[in-house]
Amino acid sequence: GTFANFSTGRVYDQIRQSVAYSDKNVKICASHAGLTLGEDGATHQILEDIGLMKMLPGMTVINTCDYNQTKAATIAIAEHHGPVYLRFGRPVIPVFTDPDQKFEIGKAWMVNEGTDVTIIATGHMVWKAIEAGEKLAELGIDAEIINIHTIKPLDEEAVLKSVKKTGCVVTCEEHNKYGGLGESVARLLSTELPTPQEFVAVNDSFGESGTPDQLMTKYGLDSVNIVEAVQKVMKRASK
Repeated sequence: GTFANFSTGRVYDQIRQSVAYSDKNVKICASHAGLTLGEDGATHQILEDIGLMKMLPGMTVINTCDYNQTKAATIAIAEHHGPVYLRFGRPVIPVFTDPDQKFEIGKAWMVNEGTDVTIIATGHMVWKAIEAGEKLAELGIDAEIINIHTIKPLDEEAVLKSVKKTGCVVTCEEHNKYGGLGESVARLLSTELPTPQEFVAVNDSFGESGTPDQLMTKYGLDSVNIVEAVQKVMKRASK
């Protein structure tokens, strides 16, 4: 494993030809993904890697949210036959998942059940979604929060079940809005269950230098923006 930028973008042709096309049992473990690499800036950050990897036929794409889940995912992919892209970040973040929780590839984890809105998050944004859920509860909004650690294959059953109940959805990811988790959810809903959706993601932009917190705030990847997106999508859903 190495920086996500270098383990995907720099060697994409080799991954496509020698790993995915050949269906090799290769695991690509990529660290320092997203904006939170921080001060090294745009040349070392990557916000396109999920899109690059999920486009490859047969490639499993996983984006973990904390230490425990990353450890469990590493064990799971070692037991899985086929190419896998495992993405994780650099900064120290709260560890909130159960260390004994079984990691099942392609199976979403329900963080919090709710009835008013579905928040679907991946990677570092799961913790931000939890923070947003607490703020929303203070506003009387009951948010259902789902941790989508496996972006491909997407747990379509979990997404549809939740959205049928709440009637609106916000997707949250530390990635470009083009090609990421939100786009996969939108594709699913557009064909199976058209639903108001808002995206909390980077808006067609490269990163820059700064501390992780500074960058997450500047690019709208924080609990404040999730709350605003929830309020916006609930307003749309009520029309």
